[in-house]
Amino acid sequence: MSSITTDNKAFLNELTRLVGHSHLLTEPAKTARYRKGFRSGQGEALAVVFPGSLLELWRVLNACVAADKIILMQAANTGLTEGSTPSGNDYDREIVIISTLRLDKLHVIGKGEQVLAYPGTTLYSLEKALKPFGREPHSVIGSSCIGASVIGGICNNSGGSLVQRGPAYTEMSLFARIDEQGKLQLVNHLGIELGQTPEQILSKLDDERIKDDDVRHDGRHAHDHDYVTRVRDIEADTPARYNADPDRLFESSGCAGKLAVFAVRLDTFEAEKNQQVFYIGTNQPEVLTEIRRHILAKFEHLPVAGEYMHRDIYDIAEQYGKDTFLMIDKLGTDKMPFFFTLKGRTDAMLEKVKIFRPHFTDRAMQKFGHLFPSHLPARMKSWRDKYEHHLLLKMAGGGVAEAQNWLSEYFKTAEGDFFACTPEEGSKAFFCIALRRLARRFVIRPYMLMK
Repeated sequence: MSSITTDNKAFLNELTRLVGHSHLLTEPAKTARYRKGFRSGQGEALAVVFPGSLLELWRVLNACVAADKIILMQAANTGLTEGSTPSGNDYDREIVIISTLRLDKLHVIGKGEQVLAYPGTTLYSLEKALKPFGREPHSVIGSSCIGASVIGGICNNSGGSLVQRGPAYTEMSLFARIDEQGKLQLVNHLGIELGQTPEQILSKLDDERIKDDDVRHDGRHAHDHDYVTRVRDIEADTPARYNADPDRLFESSGCAGKLAVFAVRLDTFEAEKNQQVFYIGTNQPEVLTEIRRHILAKFEHLPVAGEYMHRDIYDIAEQYGKDTFLMIDKLGTDKMPFFFTLKGRTDAMLEKVKIFRPHFTDRAMQKFGHLFPSHLPARMKSWRDKYEHHLLLKMAGGGVAEAQNWLSEYFKTAEGDFFACTPEEGSKAFFCIALRRLARRFVIRPYMLMK
């Protein structure tokens, strides 16, 4: 760990002045949980700082830029690609991690058609806030079960299995960038009248003094409007979605940490009351390719989502994900951020004790989970025994009957079979897929309904 030089002492004193002593960590043992990635990646950091307001965040950023520090923005630290933690120790400058966990406000615009998400807003809290309006956020499966942040999804264009909505995207955000003169600049492209200076803009957001009259509707997009057209073009030479697609990179969207994002404005979606998950099994991958191409090209109603799972990965999820599955099922989604914070601190402490093997808490939890009866539905197990390749297809509205009728005819001659899940089976099936994020050494890759 870098020594605390005279310059660093002055810098850390300034951070303490800005956020308070209790919201600044510098001891390696205390910062370990934030310096280590959810699945991989770790390194040194000079400090971890927890601003309590957007104005504090702005001032912390200014201090870091003035001191020429590398800045890593971090929310729930649930990412799989090491983007919010150091990766090794071969950086040319010292790193400061800015945790946004305290910045967890959100603002519902109008009657819930849009929302304003802050740096620490989680998918779970957004989903909960929209429920009374009969609306739902862009992403309601997978990462929402472990407290992933809304802005983290925007910065990485997340949402690969969502066929109708595509990757997370918006053209309306509030962000900080370093300009050509090396100065920190706040850019307000939210389409909301908040004032002129950073202090005016951020104070108005911090105090939640936003009125409907402040909000402009100028035609800019708050989700990916073109995705449905692209995903249906099955004969195109390019994939419907790929990493760093330049057409999906717009300021905060896809910025991957190159900007400090203070807020994003997003569309919400009417919650479909009539939803159905179909569980498809086959021993021939070509069958799934044919299903995918037919649905995208011929169906009137596109699926809500599609996920692929191989038999081997099913076995991994059943064995290594059982403890987490049971914990979320019994304790509830809202307890997960606290649990993973506690687990991270425990892991950091146990790493110092030689008698404990690496990943001790993971191993202990898995052994504890084996004391309970099987957690996955019997029909899923039956399909696992019969078929090597599984596809989860979620339909809504008129698409339910459309898929039911077509699949019934298709499997009269095609190799394989399907069944319509009960609500419990459908929930557990998609949750089984979501556990790919929670397995440190294994990933169940989504079979996205696209080319």
